[in-house]
Amino acid sequence: MTDSSTGDSTITSETGTSTTSFVDLGKQMWSYLTGKGAAINYQFVDMVIEVPRETGPDAPRAVWKIDGTLRITTAEGASQG
Repeated sequence: MTDSSTGDSTITSETGTSTTSFVDLGKQMWSYLTGKGAAINYQFVDMVIEVPRETGPDAPRAVWKIDGTLRITTAEGASQG
């Protein structure tokens, strides 16, 4: 559901908790999947991501091109780094 006044989306999980950003959703998914031997696979076909180096519409951008599979796995007790 999207709040028309703010543009924020709310995602409700099976447990009834609400999430308002993809960052929160990612954290909840990671927490849920850790220790279950799960993997998340993303398949990208000719995807282009432009990352601005500074703010503003004319800011120079780094261009990333992705064509393939990104696999994310979770592990119990894995160190961050």
